[in-house]
Amino acid sequence: MKDLLAQCARCPYKPADRLCRNENGKAPEFCPTRNLPEVCARSLAEYGAKPEIHEFARQASIQEGEGYLNRDLGYDRVRAGKTRIEEIIEFAGRMNYRRLGLAFCIGLRKEAKTVEQLFVGRGFEVVSAVCKVGRTDKEQIGIEKHQQIDPQVCEAMCNPILQAMVLNEQKTEFNVLLGLCVGHDSMFFTYAAAPCTVLAVKDRMLGHNPLAAIYNVDSYYRCLKQES
Repeated sequence: MKDLLAQCARCPYKPADRLCRNENGKAPEFCPTRNLPEVCARSLAEYGAKPEIHEFARQASIQEGEGYLNRDLGYDRVRAGKTRIEEIIEFAGRMNYRRLGLAFCIGLRKEAKTVEQLFVGRGFEVVSAVCKVGRTDKEQIGIEKHQQIDPQVCEAMCNPILQAMVLNEQKTEFNVLLGLCVGHDSMFFTYAAAPCTVLAVKDRMLGHNPLAAIYNVDSYYRCLKQES
């Protein structure tokens, strides 16, 4: 069974009836909670062996719970009570971080300025790095003129490795990503030394709300379901 691919996204059971939520719950044949107990045990060992990971996880779980209102009224009465920006600020405070990193896309420079002001207003020191930092021509990574956004100019490449290195150099404790391109965000995560979170992801078509296409996949975005 351990060779079956984990496919939690296909689980047919209601959340409360699932093995991952209920000790006596149900599990389809591809359930990793049932099939991979040794991997589950290894993950728990990480929390026990590394105090900094244990505390990070503990504070994140506290933050998760406090993101809801009406918890004393029962699960059916619970509702969301905090925005993501509020939760990021609160979590950074819980962890006693003082120096935050902000890695952002130049297309969201206005939003980055606002976010930086909000962080500073809450007492944090902010190190920020825009995607075009370093002003490196795209030709350096083999991009031809016809592959540029504007073929008529020398176009600066997004440099997520440098963004991460700038924040590493200036010893940020917690990094916040704002609108990095697909793939560039992956590279930033790979090279960043400090823990990272995401405030917003880029979606040029949908005002940086990629789930809008998912919510409408049976209507306006049904073309997404067409097989290639």
